[in-house]
Amino acid sequence: MYAIIYKSDGFPICRQIAGVSPDPVVTWNSEDAAKAVISAKGGGGDFQPVQLTDEAMNKLAKAMGCPVESMTFDPYPG
Repeated sequence: MYAIIYKSDGFPICRQIAGVSPDPVVTWNSEDAAKAVISAKGGGGDFQPVQLTDEAMNKLAKAMGCPVESMTFDPYPG
């Protein structure tokens, strides 16, 4: 699985759902699918796909200011 993050601060693209905190991280099944969304939105300069490894998830949690255990995920186009 892949997430899309802001290059500037590593914060992932999330979906806002009322009553859910932190916001679920949006995921894609492949790097190509994530890159296609970035390209379609013209965000190549601002965003990048990241494979969800243990190390990447720790970085996402740090960027989001929450423990990794509290993170949830929402598959695109969820």
